[in-house]
Amino acid sequence: MSRSANRSGDGVRRAIETYFRLAPVTVPIYAVLTAVVVGSVVILAAGSNPIDAYAALFRGSFGSGAAVAKTMARSTPFIIASLAVAFGFKAGLFNIGAQGQLLMGALAAAWVGTWGWVAGVPSVIAIPMVLLAGLVGGLLYGGIPGVLKARTGAHEVIVTIMLNAIAARMAEWLINSRRPRILLDVTASVPHTTPIDAAARLPKLIPGTPLHVGFILAVLLCVVVWFVLQRTTVGFEIRTVGANPHAATYAGMSVSRTIILVLALSGALAGIAGAAEVAGGTTGYLTAGQFRNVGFDSIAIALLARANPFAVIPAAVLWGALLTGAGTMQLQAGVSSDLVFVVQALVILFVAADAIVRWVFRVRRPRDIDVTQDGAFAKGWGA
Repeated sequence: MSRSANRSGDGVRRAIETYFRLAPVTVPIYAVLTAVVVGSVVILAAGSNPIDAYAALFRGSFGSGAAVAKTMARSTPFIIASLAVAFGFKAGLFNIGAQGQLLMGALAAAWVGTWGWVAGVPSVIAIPMVLLAGLVGGLLYGGIPGVLKARTGAHEVIVTIMLNAIAARMAEWLINSRRPRILLDVTASVPHTTPIDAAARLPKLIPGTPLHVGFILAVLLCVVVWFVLQRTTVGFEIRTVGANPHAATYAGMSVSRTIILVLALSGALAGIAGAAEVAGGTTGYLTAGQFRNVGFDSIAIALLARANPFAVIPAAVLWGALLTGAGTMQLQAGVSSDLVFVVQALVILFVAADAIVRWVFRVRRPRDIDVTQDGAFAKGWGA
């Protein structure tokens, strides 16, 4: 009888431990559900039917094979760029500069793809060259705030915000300038770069849709980043610096080196996102406003994913689905597509202020529970 009771107690204990390990996953899910509910209230207040609105949103995002492909394609830059931001989070660094790093990667890819670098080169070489150019462009631009923070103590948030502005103005000049002409396609009625060589284009996963192999690349990068963070010495140092830089220093780790490395690699990932969009886009060229909010939205996606490399994928797909289905929702349900931005903002609000979600859904923090061999696991449970 006693053994049976002990086995029962062990089972309950394991269930509770599992529940609290899943709390970081359940809170973002609850945040999304809460945002949808609040969004429904907004739709009702506007005199529309929320069920019809969300049904139209779903049809526009996942209602057909073409819609799914469009959603996946829309999600691709978000996956890679938010992975870049999440990588910085792991070291305790808030990389606001993904937007600028993405732009610099895209510009580098456009330059390599149009200035004769890949002319006459087979695709198996041309495509890696363009992606490598984006990686290097983002890496160098991401390394700037890393060096400044490590050597001078400059805050990465301030530095990366300024670098975003510089990248945006630089992109406008490089793309729009006629004298000297650098990247501008002089035959275009709307300023954009010269389309990259056909050999450097990423092939489509599904012909006739915008979905290209960049999506597979994005998923593979998530796997690589997870492996680096969880299965390598470098990843252990990154996580240690993020958790407690003083303890990392005491253990003989170089915090300065880790800061430079993380921000440079974070920039490299963002640069790949920009390069993949240039090489995988249907046009093969870059406009000054093409990535207006990708980098900034990626910060929100990384927060929603709690900086988990694998959680970044569904979070980015959700983001892409909202943007893809917004037009269908407006056409079929008569609800303004701006509601999508309201829902996105609410998701981030509830993720950031997770105390609200935890209170509504009674989700406890892992540190509020104390699982012991004696079965006393209810610290704060009834509060």
